[in-house]
Amino acid sequence: MDWTAWIEQWGEPAVLAVAGLAVGVGFGFFAQRSRFCLRAAVIEFWHGQFGEKLAVWLLAFATSVVAVQLFIVAGWLDISTARQIAARGSLSGALLGGLIFGVGMVMTRGCASRLLVLSANGNLRALLSGLIFAVVAQASLGGVLAPLRETMASWWVVDGGPSRSLLALVGGRPMDGLAFGAVWMVTAGFFAYYSGWGFWKWAGGIGTGLMVALAWAGTYQVMSHSFEPVQIQGLTFSGPSAEWLMRVLAEPGEPWTFGLGLMPGVFLGSLVGALVGRDWKLEGFGGGYTMPRYIIGAILMGFGSMLAGGCAVGAGMTGGAIFAVTAWLTLVGMWIGGGVADRVLDGAHKTAPAPVPAVGETPTAVSAPSAAP
Repeated sequence: MDWTAWIEQWGEPAVLAVAGLAVGVGFGFFAQRSRFCLRAAVIEFWHGQFGEKLAVWLLAFATSVVAVQLFIVAGWLDISTARQIAARGSLSGALLGGLIFGVGMVMTRGCASRLLVLSANGNLRALLSGLIFAVVAQASLGGVLAPLRETMASWWVVDGGPSRSLLALVGGRPMDGLAFGAVWMVTAGFFAYYSGWGFWKWAGGIGTGLMVALAWAGTYQVMSHSFEPVQIQGLTFSGPSAEWLMRVLAEPGEPWTFGLGLMPGVFLGSLVGALVGRDWKLEGFGGGYTMPRYIIGAILMGFGSMLAGGCAVGAGMTGGAIFAVTAWLTLVGMWIGGGVADRVLDGAHKTAPAPVPAVGETPTAVSAPSAAP
């Protein structure tokens, strides 16, 4: 690929936006076909049901770790200037933000990326939740909720550099990270084998993880071949959601970014996946889930993501793949927050295991939803 020629012809903003669009299409398609969802994986884990939802998430996460570390070993990626490593970080924000986000994703039946995927499948509940998520994320970034976020983030901070890298703290190297990811891939494969997976589960889980790695590699290549300062970044949804909100409300003319290309790409990829699998179905609010619950959950996710420095994909998988300390703390918070929320909000109503519904199908066996989003 001649990145220099593309940049000279089209400019950095256009190249970044096209790269974001391409990665987004791939992520949306693979995530839709594999039913990739952190919330569903968290619920299966805390219920002791090590089934396909948990295996899909593990496979995607492990793939992202392996691919990112391979890129680093091959010299195709340098994450030393990535925000999650180079900038000052907040450990309190990562943990508390993860906890808050975990509660919110259980209430809305999906994390930020899953809401966008489901919106493209005709789910109006997810669409409304996603819009509220974007509004609250922007309010937390630079609006009325920003002072509260900054206060909570200031309680426990860590300097940028080696102190933000788990590999550096334990004296590890990219090859050690690669081995770690390989172990998780074997674990995910073990669960997948006993879940009786079909083609799309395998392809979707691996493809979703690869898109996380390609986002890092793509933005790094643009940075490396550009004469203008370009920030390397990964795949995330909290910042781009807020960015798209401001782009719609503000006057046109601002340059395009990777995140601005990513969001429509994910929507388009998920729509194609839904049409291929005949999963598209228009649906609104109904069943045991009420509108207030979705709204509150979206508010919690919007604030939690900005406090943590990213969503389940951005702070979790993207940051986790480069072994950022804050990303792993965020993941821990999301798994704990999601498990507690599921037990407190839905546990009392679960008298029997719920059947696994198709995408867009409302569970009917119990009053609370199953792990399947």
